[in-house]
Parts: sequence; structure tokens; C-alpha cells
Amino acid sequence: AIGTSTELGRIAERIRSTERPVTPLQARMARFANVVTMAVLATVVVSFALGLWRGADPADMFLVAVALAVAVIPEGLPIAFTVALALGVRRMADRNALVRSLPAVETLGSTDVIGSDKTGTLTANRMTVVEAWTSDGSIGLAPGGEARPGTSGTLYDPSNALAASLRSAVLANEADLVHVDGRVEHRGDPTETALLEVAERVGLRVEALRSAARIVAVLPFEPALQYAAVVVDEEGPVLRVKGAPERIVAGCTTIATVSGQAAIDREAVLAAAARMAERGLRVLAAAERRLPAALAGESMPEPEGLLFTGLIGMQDPPRAGVEEAIAACQRAGVRVLMITGDHVATARAIAQDLGIDGAGDGGAMTGADLEALDADGLGRAVREVSVFARVAPDQKLAIVRSLQAQGAVVAVTGDGINDAPALKAADIGIAMGASGTDVAREASDMVLTDDAFVSIAAAVEEGRVVFENVRKVVSFLLATGVATILSILGSLLAGWPLPYAPAALLWLNVVTNGLDDVALAFDPGEPDILDRPPRRRSEGIVSAMLWRRAIVIGLAMGSGSLWLFRWAHGVGLTLEQQRGAALTTLVMAMSIHTFNARSERRLLFTIDPRTNPLLLGAVVLPTLGHVFALGWAPTQSLLRIDAFPAAGWGRIALVCAAVVIISDAHKLWRRRLERARPVGADVPG
Repeated sequence: AIGTSTELGRIAERIRSTERPVTPLQARMARFANVVTMAVLATVVVSFALGLWRGADPADMFLVAVALAVAVIPEGLPIAFTVALALGVRRMADRNALVRSLPAVETLGSTDVIGSDKTGTLTANRMTVVEAWTSDGSIGLAPGGEARPGTSGTLYDPSNALAASLRSAVLANEADLVHVDGRVEHRGDPTETALLEVAERVGLRVEALRSAARIVAVLPFEPALQYAAVVVDEEGPVLRVKGAPERIVAGCTTIATVSGQAAIDREAVLAAAARMAERGLRVLAAAERRLPAALAGESMPEPEGLLFTGLIGMQDPPRAGVEEAIAACQRAGVRVLMITGDHVATARAIAQDLGIDGAGDGGAMTGADLEALDADGLGRAVREVSVFARVAPDQKLAIVRSLQAQGAVVAVTGDGINDAPALKAADIGIAMGASGTDVAREASDMVLTDDAFVSIAAAVEEGRVVFENVRKVVSFLLATGVATILSILGSLLAGWPLPYAPAALLWLNVVTNGLDDVALAFDPGEPDILDRPPRRRSEGIVSAMLWRRAIVIGLAMGSGSLWLFRWAHGVGLTLEQQRGAALTTLVMAMSIHTFNARSERRLLFTIDPRTNPLLLGAVVLPTLGHVFALGWAPTQSLLRIDAFPAAGWGRIALVCAAVVIISDAHKLWRRRLERARPVGADVPG
């Protein structure tokens, strides 16, 4: 076959036809941009119309309207957004997660479900054969054990059943023997190398056996086949196979016993495999079949009519820190699913050891179980089941799509070429950097340099930090925009002169939004960020609660600015001094509010300003610059402002204190609602 008719061609077609979903943050930002655009347009039109209605000069009102649009539109948001994502990329790289697409940084922070491989991700991928089973019973093969296969007798000598199993494991094996500095090293898949190591441990000379073997045909392991096979000329062609016990045993008709060959009791053999798997061992079965000489040059025969020789059980311990990382994800409201090609009992045992929710109460299914389900049944399964074993790559893709159809934000791991469609379809595909293929990495959004689940949990935390920082920037900019809008509209409705000249509105934008918003993107994460549930896909970049807080605080700042404006008028100050007092009130109140915006829940005075020194400088220096501008003639002329008496500064301090009190009072009220709500209920803003 050629082109799309080949296996690689079919995989390439699945990858090409699989659309990469829009990230949750991209969708939220698009919705937010639409809302802001409409609000700004409405504000500009209303302000211009009010000014004309009040008899203002159209040219002056046009300048005010343009300056107001510039001041209110959060043009610094894209910069802060990019900085927050870039910082997230750097922090994730420090924690062994390389991000290939900036918007994907935040996606992990929104993740509801992580579908993880077992081997190498949840486990250490250090396979060690510790046990074998033949018709004689179990044989300990842990390092240091004394088990030895017999070395005499024919191929089917019962005393040689273990040796026959290991010969099949060594010959139907893709690991390489490499000579390095006078010694032989095993290189390849950890499962394959573990089989070579145990063969040598029990006395078989692997290199000599391979050198003497005349290979007639080879069938490498494929997940869809669930076995590997080789035809070797051993005084006639012999088919040797190793693979999943249920697949190999199904093709066996006899079993090697003490008395010779006997009819196989498949249920007894599979029960022995299940007992080994229930202890968390990865189990392979080995079998063989002497072929007629006529088949020696033909294609690989089907694994049928086989002689079962034994089971081989290997141990792959969980990675250090994985149990704690899974617990942290579950506290954060993130479901962890195990999606593996291993035996269901092995997968369930490892899942139970690692504390995956639902793994011990029947919450496991096989690929065969999934095959029998319709779309509704699959939807129920992915909601209720935590462990999926013996899963084919297409089924992994189906699991991802079913979860997404239910509104979940899904992260999925993979390392093989066959995993590429699922990696591309997931909201965030996570490829293995150490053991993964180039195709998997190209299809993914993130690459783990250490292949460890611990790095995924760390990336979830960093993703949430990124989103929280973007949200801080947006909520801060909203409050300052609302304050500017309300003070302009308030003065127009009251029939007062405008409290700010057009140039002053632009100055306000530079002083309060020039560096503050970018500096907020450098904020470290809050300590309890992983103790919160994931955000729903439908939730906007700014929650209803933050909209309300922005409006209330914006109203306080805008009202305070107008209060100083009218106070200055009442005590007989010039229009330039009145505008100086109004503009300075907004500058100071917005500067104080920058620190309020650092947390949705924590009170201002519980946040250490030293944890973000860049923000401290970004607030203090522009504020001092504004104070200097109040008394410098060129800026006084440009901004149409002037210095005002000290009594005004006292009133400005009261406005700033009111902003802090209102913000912290809202946070305390929010906390009270959160403590009082039932588990899983929404909290009104």
C-alpha cells in the first residue's frame, strides 16, 4: 500500500482532520474584547451627545471623546497578557514542562480532567522482572533470587518451561545489545530491556542466544495486536510469541507441564495472570509452536495452536511524588484518569496505590468494554470510570472527545505516533520528551522533559497562576476605566466643566496603566491556588463578582475625584487647580487599588508588597512623577492642571482609604458567602 492507505498515512490523515480546539483563555478573551468594545463605543457616543446637549463646543467634545476612548480601552492588556503567558512558559520550563504554544500555558489551569498514561508517567518506567509462573507454579525472579531454568532436555521438556518462556522473551524482543567500554548494555523500551536482564540473571547467555539464532520472520509489537512474534530456525522453524496474556492464551491449545504437554485450562492461566496483575505487576505471556518446514519461508503465521510456556511478571514502581501530585490535583477539583494499554488488574492496582478516585470500586473498563458502548454509554463511562485499560489509540481519542462534549477541559498525555490524534484533539496535549516520538511532540501543546506526572501537576499550578494574573490585570483595568467613565459622565450630567482635559486623560492612562498592569503579571501565585475548583469553560475572563467589584470601586474612585473637583471649586480655586485635584485623586486612588487587585480574596494589608518588587516600583515612580508634574510649568500647561492646597491632600487620603475599605469589605463578604455555600454551589457576586 502507499500514501493514505498505509498505517502511517491513516494516522497522518487522522491528525490532519483533527482540529486543534480554541483554548479556554482565547475564547474568554474574545468574549471580553467584544463586551469592552461595545461598552467603550456606547460610552464615547453618550459622552459626546451629553456634551453637545449641554452646549459644549463640538471640537472640544470630540477631543474628549477620543481621549476617553484611549483612556478606557485596556490597550495595555495584550502586553500584560503576553508577559503573563511568557512568564508562565519560563516557570513551567523550570519545572520540566516545555510549552510549544503560548495560549496553552493557561489551559492546564482550566483543566477539569487529566487523562494520563501509566507507564513512565505515573510509574518510574524502570521495569524489573520479579516473578514468573509456569504450570509448576510461581517462581521468584527478583534480583538476588536463585531461580535457574534447566539446561538439558528437549525444547518441550517440562523442566525447561521457564527457559522456553525467556527464550521467547529474548528473541521476540526489540531491545538492542550495545558494547560500550568492553561491556554490554541493553538499550530500548524498558519492558524489553527488563526481559533481557532477567534472562541473563537466571543464566541464559542473551548475546550468544541471539547470535546463534537464525531469524526467519519478525512481527514487532503493536498495540492493536497486543503481541510480538518471531520465527526462528531451531532445527526447524519455531514460532515464538510474547504479549498480553488474554491475547496469547486465546491462541494456545496446550500447556507445558511436568508430564509433558497437556490441554490448556485457559481460565486457570488467566486467573494466575490476574493474581499477578492485582499485585500491580505488568504481566506478559510466552508461548511457542513448532512449524512445518514448509512454512519457514512464508509470512508470519497467526498465533494459533500454541504451546503455552509461562507468564512473566515485572514491577514498575510509582514515581516519587506522584501520589502527592494526584492528591493535589484532586483537591483542586481536577479528575485524574489512567488510560493505559496494560492489563486492567495491573492498572487498577497501581491506580489504587496512587489514590486515583474511584479506582477501587469497580471503576475500571477495558478497550473491549468501550467497544461495545454507544455514544451515550461512552459518555456515562467517562463520567464514572477512572481507569481505562487495554485501550487502543482510537479509543483514547474517543474518550477525549466524549469528555469535551460534556464541557470538560481535557489534558491528555501520550508518547507514540498513534497517540498524536488524541494529543491534537485534547484541549492540551502533553507529549513525553524523554521517551516520546517526534510525531507525538509535534501534535502536542506541551512536552514533559522528565515524562513525570508530577510535572503535569506543577504545570496545572503555573497555569492557574497565569490566569489569575491575567484576571488581576483585567479587573484592575476595568475599575480604572469605570472610574474615568463615571467621573466624565457625572460631570456632564451635573452640568459642570469637564474635570480633565483631553491630554490629562492620556496622562492618566500613562501614569496608572503604563506599568502597573504589566507589573501585575509578575505576581507570584497565591498559596491556596490549588485548593480551588477549576473554572468552568463558560466562565468569562472576569467573573460576575469581579465585574461588580470593579463597578463599585470604580464608582468610589470616580465619586472621590468629583468630590475633590467640587471641593476645589467651592473654596475658590482656579479651574486648573480643580482639575489638578480631580486628576490627582484618580491617580492616587488607582495606585492604591493596584495593590487591592493583587488578590480576589486576601485583604490588602495581608499581602506582602515585597513579593512583587517590580509592582512596587511601577506604582511609586509614576506616582512621584505625577506629583512632580503638578508643579512643573510645562506639564501644567500641557495637562491644564495646577497644584492645590494641602487640605486637598487630606481629602485625597480619605478617598484612598475608602477605596481600600470598600475593596476589603467586598472580599470579606465574598469569603463569608464561600464558607456558607453548600459544596459545589455557585457563589453569587
